[in-house]
Formats: sequence, structure tokens, C-alpha cells
Amino acid sequence: MSVKGKKVLHMDRNAYYGAESASITPLEDLYKRFNLPGKPPESMGKGRDWNVDLIPKFLMANGMLKSLTSHATLGRNTHLLLSGQLVRMLLITQVTRYLDFKVIEGSFVYKGGKIHKVPSTETEALASSLMGLFEKRRFRKFLMFISNFDENDPKTMEDVDPQKTVMRDIFKKFSLGQEVMDFTGHSLALYRTDDYLDKPCIETINRIKLYSESLARYGKSPYLYPLYGLGELPQGFARLSAIYGGTYMLNKPIEEIVVENGKVVGVKSEGEIARCKQLICDPSYAMDRATKVGQVIRVICILSHPIANTGDINSCQIIIPQNQVNRKHDIYVCMMSFAHNVAAQGKYVAIASTTVETNDPEKEIKPALDLLEPIEQKFVSISDQYAPTDMGTDSQIFISRSYDATTHFETTCDDIKDIYRRMTGSEFDFAEMERKKQDIFGDAE
Repeated sequence: MSVKGKKVLHMDRNAYYGAESASITPLEDLYKRFNLPGKPPESMGKGRDWNVDLIPKFLMANGMLKSLTSHATLGRNTHLLLSGQLVRMLLITQVTRYLDFKVIEGSFVYKGGKIHKVPSTETEALASSLMGLFEKRRFRKFLMFISNFDENDPKTMEDVDPQKTVMRDIFKKFSLGQEVMDFTGHSLALYRTDDYLDKPCIETINRIKLYSESLARYGKSPYLYPLYGLGELPQGFARLSAIYGGTYMLNKPIEEIVVENGKVVGVKSEGEIARCKQLICDPSYAMDRATKVGQVIRVICILSHPIANTGDINSCQIIIPQNQVNRKHDIYVCMMSFAHNVAAQGKYVAIASTTVETNDPEKEIKPALDLLEPIEQKFVSISDQYAPTDMGTDSQIFISRSYDATTHFETTCDDIKDIYRRMTGSEFDFAEMERKKQDIFGDAE
């Protein structure tokens, strides 16, 4: 909005950037936040060496990242996954100049109580312990089909109509069983439920292609994470906004959203009113205009060891597909470490998350925690999820959705684009933004 010439005032009641998705530092502040008695033990090292994400996310590094990797900035670790959407947003806005990224070293899937590397290439498919010999061959043919599939070239489609053939039928075409469908849909296409099976196959094909192309680019996994944690993202946007005249105020209490004749006219803080024509906020600032839509449990675990059976790597993602643990939602585990400047030397931060389905959320997430033992310290949070009931058409108050349990930014980016559409009346056009980028940023370095 600043880049588009709007006057932007950004107020935050917190003393740090990122609100609900902040990276907490020092470690003492994390203990306080979760009301743990005493101070962190000396074995945890210096408190300032820690930057712990409250909400874990990875970025997916697709081909769009070519220009990012040419920056000297590809050194930080970005824990986000998105259909390439967030990376495109970062590149278009050039927030990347403030960030360094590091590749996440592995992607795993849970099957039968054990974790296995996610196979996403024909070679890996043949070597994978996830499948028997004949299924490996069928899966290899499936991956070759996906890789070659081109909507504009009927020869590559093998009589599949991308808009009419459902994904379930594609799996049947290659005689692939339930467990292969599980890890393909949830660990490659990154769906949260099995609804995709009965929808047109083209979206799933494109998602698997994105994963494979991202992996081909970096070799270890398709994910990136920013050094010093996800709190660097909002700071990067704040700096960019400031270049274009935006004002950022931390530690600013919000007393009231001022509405006249059904429309927002300002925000009251410490006796003063900042006037505005449009307001964007998270649900916590306007609870009377939002409704609860679910809950997420997240458990932050501090470890003194890498996760077992991952090859002692310093970072990874593990997905536990819903069917493997008789659930309706997947369970996610993200691990980062001292290698990403988010923990003291020799320490690891693993965060497990899932959508709550019962009255005993901690029992629901136990399969993930069992993979992390022994756990030195854990911090458990159960968060309500909200969605706006007021779409902002009349009030001009635009409320975001709460973060979900996924370990990527795809759903968050969808929400950003939805807010953009509601505010401006037009779609967020990546291509148009990329065309304008050179004019806007040409001499802003």
C-alpha cells in the first residue's frame, strides 16, 4: 500500500514486530510468555542467541527464486512454504534485500510409526523405503507423467482432461494405493485434507510440479527459512514501508476503533485519534466483527539433538498424514537450529502443530512429540482461530484470518490477496506488479 502511494500508519500494541507470528528473543521472554517459573537453565546458553518462532512456517523456493539466489542475501533461513506466492511477493516488493535465507535440509513423511524421506524424483522413488518394488515403478511412471504434463500439448496428457478428470482417477490410472496417495497428496502437493481427490487434477499436478522444481533447484528440500527467524519478515516490510513514507509505531495501545455512520474514521490511542479511510487488522483488534472457526495446538520443543532417523541434519519438515494416525487433519513438525541463528550452539527448536479435533489436544499431537524425544523443554499453546464476519464493504475495516496449523504460507497468502481484493476492488496481479517493479524500485537501492 505504501508503494502504491497510500499514506500508511502501522500501529502495534506489542513491543516487537510480527504480533501473533513473532520470533521471541531473548529466551527469557519465551519463558515469561508461557508463564514458566524461573529462568532458562545455563545449559540453554545465552538468551540473546535465541529467536523462537511462535508460529512455524517455511517458504517454498520455486523457480521464482532465481533472482533471490543471485542476491548475496540467500543466507538466512526462511521457514515458509507457499505455492511460490510469498516468494513472488517478497521479490516484487524487494523485501528480499533485508532478508537472508537458508535451505531446509530435509522433508520427511510419517508412515507406520517411522519417518521416511519424501521421494519427489524418479531416482528417489526407486530408492524409497516407502513402497514395494512394483509400486515404486508405478510411482516413477506417475512422476514422469506429472513432470511432462503440459496443458497446451495434448500429447503429454495421455487422454487426461485437466479440468474434468479428478485426482483420484489419476492415482487409479497408475494403480497407486492409499499410502502412496497419502504421502503424495499431503507431503508433495501439501493438501491438508483429502478433499482434493475429487476435484480437477490440474491443481494437484501443478502443486507436485512446484514441489519437484523447488527441490531440483536446491537438492535438499524445497523449503527456505530466514536467518534469525520469521520475525525478520514483518521487519523487512516495515523498513520498505518507511522508504515510501510509511510510519511504524510499536508499543502503541489501541483503545478503540472509531466508527461513524457504520464506517471507520480512525483509531483512538492514548487519548488521540489517528484518522483513516481504511483499516487493516487481525481479529484480536475487532473481536465483535469476527467469529471462532476452530483451534490450533502448537508445541515448541527445545532439543539438544537432531531428530532421530533424519541423518542428523540441522533442519527439516515432517508431515504426519491424517490417515496414518486416524485423524481428519495432518500433524506438522518443523525443526530449525543454531545453524539458522534461532538457537544457542548445539541446540534445536522443533515445533509441532495441528488442528484441534477433540477435548484432549495434547494427546492429539503426541505422535509428533514421540518423534522428538528426549525433549529438554516444551511450550504448549492452544490458540483459537478466527475469521472475519465483516468483509469491510461498508465499514472499510478489513480483518485477516488467524494463522492455521500448516507449516507454509500458502493459506496466509490467499488471505492477503483476499484482503487486497476487498480493499481495492481488483485482484492482486503478480504479472502487473512485476512489470511495475522496475519503475518503482529502479533507483531505490
